Amino acid sequence: MDHDATMCRRRADRGLTLVELMLVTTLVAVLGMLSVNAWGGWRDRVRTKVAVDEITAMSVVIDQTHTDTGALPGSLADIGRGGMKDPWGNDYVYLNLTTAGGTGAARKDHSLVPLNSDYDLYSKGPDGASVAPLTAAASHDDILRANNGRFIGPASSY
Repeated sequence: MDHDATMCRRRADRGLTLVELMLVTTLVAVLGMLSVNAWGGWRDRVRTKVAVDEITAMSVVIDQTHTDTGALPGSLADIGRGGMKDPWGNDYVYLNLTTAGGTGAARKDHSLVPLNSDYDLYSKGPDGASVAPLTAAASHDDILRANNGRFIGPASSY
């Protein structure tokens, strides 16, 4: 048998070195962290999309109720959506601005101008906290309806 063939066989029988094992472990850890970050971002986008779709659907029902009766519903319960939860487990918030007695509780833009003239409908987002002005930190992750329904999406995109 040839001396080189014997050396190759012995080297193959040795297995992995400590450096090679550390390199493989590091690579697996980096790939794992990347996949966890990608999964978390995807999950957040899906929840946001679900909230936008649900707000859109509720807006259609509210607008149809207004068309049929000439008045906006007093609450989400009036359209069969009372207690409906957003993807983060919080109640959706509805405020009829035509009967609210002013715009004090209305959602407001950076100039403190109400976002809607008919009604506000929004989710408090992942943090479950919200205040009227969109410029407040607690409102940045809210999913809302604005411009009387011409915009439905994250407050940070408005």
